[in-house]
Formats: sequence, C-alpha cells, structure tokens
Amino acid sequence: MDLDTVRTFVSAADTGRFQEAATELTLTQQAVSKRIAALERSLGVRLFTRTPRGAALTIDGRAFLPHARELLRTADRALASVRPGRRALRIDVLNSRGAGSGLMRGFHAAHPDTELDVLMLLGIEEAVEAIRSGALDGSFRAVTMPGRPLPPDLLSLRVLDEPLYLLTGPGHPLARARSVTLAELTGHRIWMPGLLPGSEWAAYYAELTAEFGLTIEATGPNFGSDALLDTIADTPALATFMGDHTRLIWPAGHDLRRIPVTDPTPVYPHSLLWHRDNAHPALAALRAHLTTGAGAAGHDAPGTWTPGWTRRT
Repeated sequence: MDLDTVRTFVSAADTGRFQEAATELTLTQQAVSKRIAALERSLGVRLFTRTPRGAALTIDGRAFLPHARELLRTADRALASVRPGRRALRIDVLNSRGAGSGLMRGFHAAHPDTELDVLMLLGIEEAVEAIRSGALDGSFRAVTMPGRPLPPDLLSLRVLDEPLYLLTGPGHPLARARSVTLAELTGHRIWMPGLLPGSEWAAYYAELTAEFGLTIEATGPNFGSDALLDTIADTPALATFMGDHTRLIWPAGHDLRRIPVTDPTPVYPHSLLWHRDNAHPALAALRAHLTTGAGAAGHDAPGTWTPGWTRRT
C-alpha cells in the first residue's frame, strides 16, 4: 500500500477538506483528489463523500482510519530504527526540577559523549503517542493508572521510588516536627494546585487521600513553583507534598521545612517507558545506567506505600 496515499487520506480525514489537506502536505488540491481516488480504487470502497462543508468520511472511511494511522506509525518507527546512530536520544523528563531530570543529569555525567534531546511533555497520552510514533525514545512516568493499561507495544522499567516530604512554612502547626505520620496529617490542608485531572500524579494522590483520609486541595490557578512556595511560607494553614528528588530553591526568609513522612512513607514510583522496537544504542545504555544507579536499591520496601495499581505491575 502506497504510504503517500495513506498519509494524504489521514490528513484529509483530520482536516475535513481536501484543500486544507493539500496545504498541509504542500500539494495541489488536484493531487490530493488523485491520491484519494487511487486509494479508493485500491481498496475497492468509497472513503469520502462530498458535503457542503468539505469531505466527510464514509462508514468504510471511518473503519479504515485507525488502521491508516497505525500504518503511518509503523512506517515512522521503521525509519527511526535505521537512524539511531545519527540522532540524539530523545527523552521526556516531564519537568526540569523533578526526579526524571535528575536521573538524566546523572546519565549525562556518566555518558558525556551521548547526544541528548530533553523534552518536557505534560500529558501521558502525548508521551505515549510520541513514543509509538518514534518521535520520542523514552519518558519518565508512573506508567499504570486505573483503567488505563500500558499499550502492548510499550515496555517499562521501574527506576526510582521517590519518598515524599511534607513542606510547610515556619508558622504551620507541624513545622517543628522531626517527622510526621500519615495519620497525623488527617485534618490538615495540603495544597497542590498542579494536580491536573486525568494525569498519573492526580491518580496517585487520589488513592493516597482515599486510603489515609487526607485532604488535598487543588483549587486555584497553578502559577508555578515560586508562587506555591511563597504561599506555603506565608500561610500557616497550608502545607504541600514534594518529592525527595525535587530540586526547588526559595529565599532564606521563607524558612520552609521539609519534614519526612512516615508510617508508612508514601513513595512515588517513577518508570522509564520506551517502545519495544526502539533500537537506539543510547537507550540501552540509559536502561543499564538506571538499573545500576539511583533506582537500583529495590522497590516496595517495608514501611513504604504506593498505589495498588502500581503494586500490581
């Protein structure tokens, strides 16, 4: 099957107009029409019907569309598989101050000659799609979520269990504690405005609060870490969670306190995701580094807590 005609079909299906597909593909509208007609002859079915607004998929067109997308993903992966030695290793670390970024800095220090492209993608769907298309070699994620299993063509390696700390200002009732149990946090307001609905970290904290009766508030806009730290420092009634590997800097006058959480210690399970067909040599080196580095101490240690959907993987 000619991939140019398949790519043209997908573009026309997404835009709903042959002219817009032509612009997107740098073709003439006549060329788009000829490609669609050739594909329809090859398949023996009509894929589009003309409408006043453009072109609408037929029943057969709707049935063919997901397979057409998979054909293009497969082609992209095939091309990427023969170019790994001539391009940088592309890894999603989610954000610049978190554990994934720290793990990649450690890898870069151990392998300074490896060329890296570090990306920061928020949505797990976006990261998974980028891995499947070959646009991304790997991503640091919590991986499994309730009702959202890992696609069968992706593999994962659990690389780090990151303990959580309670972060408070100097006026918080728990500010002087050397440690705090999860039971002692009941009734205290934990403010986390960065909890995006549908994200893996939102699912993590949802199960944590449900199991231990905590109150996590995600109200208000997320103005970033600096605004969060300012608010925690100035508001005695609020605290927040932060990971042991999260690297934040605040003014000395904030006098913030990082308090260990115990009995049990909640840990956030970081994994590396990649496509099973990805042959980039630096990806294998990264996996080897992660299994002998910070994440090699084991997982689900006694006295720690992770969500049930993580423990089942």
